[in-house]
Amino acid sequence: MYDENSPLLGSAPIDPAGVASFILTRPSGEYTEKDIRSVIVPAYYWACGQVGLDALLVIAQMLHETGNLSSFWAARPRRNPAGIGVTGQTSPTEPADPAHWAFDPSTNLWRFGVSFPNWDQDAIPAHVGRLLAYALPTGSENPAQADAIARGLRYRAFPQQMHGSAPILKQLGKAHNPTGQGWASPGTDYGAKIAALANRIAGL
Repeated sequence: MYDENSPLLGSAPIDPAGVASFILTRPSGEYTEKDIRSVIVPAYYWACGQVGLDALLVIAQMLHETGNLSSFWAARPRRNPAGIGVTGQTSPTEPADPAHWAFDPSTNLWRFGVSFPNWDQDAIPAHVGRLLAYALPTGSENPAQADAIARGLRYRAFPQQMHGSAPILKQLGKAHNPTGQGWASPGTDYGAKIAALANRIAGL
């Protein structure tokens, strides 16, 4: 049973097929059963398995952040799995450097955030590497973990003081992170929400 004090490192208590089945019981935007069963969920399990992250918690965070893959940022061509670089900043005109912006035709605004060319080679490694950086203090990583962190942080800068600041779910919220920063702001119940979703997925 997960709660807000659950560690990010660990093993998922449910197999990929069960996770995919849960996702498919709810609206998932433009993503098909093949996308979810054959690409997104397996890529998360593989990437997390290489570095010791609990794949269920990482996927639960992705589902929480993207509304079960239904949000603007989750949709193609953005494929942003967890609000990476998304600040809420908008522009009515195309920015001079649009590399980290995406145009939203529903509002006719440019929105700031990171887009990824694919899920398995870019979006998911970026998510896994960034979350791993939160979980592990600098110098404590094994070679596979260090490589994953370096790869993940290429997409978006990460303050040095944040490394190792959130080994448990609760500390991903700014309100509970010792640095005064975090994945979510204020994030008072951010960890609890991810834990509750992971429990629902696993039937716990």
